[in-house]
Amino acid sequence: MAQTPLIALGVTAILVLMSIPMTLAVGFRRVKTGIQLLHGDDDHLLRLIRAHGNFTEYVPLALLALAGAEVAGAATWLVAACGATLLLGRIIHYFGLRSSASSTGRAIGALLTQLTMFVLAVAILWQLVQAV
Repeated sequence: MAQTPLIALGVTAILVLMSIPMTLAVGFRRVKTGIQLLHGDDDHLLRLIRAHGNFTEYVPLALLALAGAEVAGAATWLVAACGATLLLGRIIHYFGLRSSASSTGRAIGALLTQLTMFVLAVAILWQLVQAV
């Protein structure tokens, strides 16, 4: 059971790299608009803030579940598929929310993220039951 979660570490590295342009996009928009706190009346800034905020709200727990499933001994193909689905979901969600608060991309990305988290939670519980 004690193994280095290589897939989770790889997905983590990619998601960390993805977060940097998100942070920069908010900062550049703040400089452009002169809005230093909250979002003023700038809807584009609000969408950038929420896209980044949503990323930071969901990604840490999803990564913890990904690493947990991998360390618990879930099938490598399942962990890899969940990692890829999480990456895809976060990309789709980010660009969907950037374009419109009611975009289909936002909904698809959120669904993929939640589905991934559900599958990972079930995989962890399954591995725990199997170990007993």
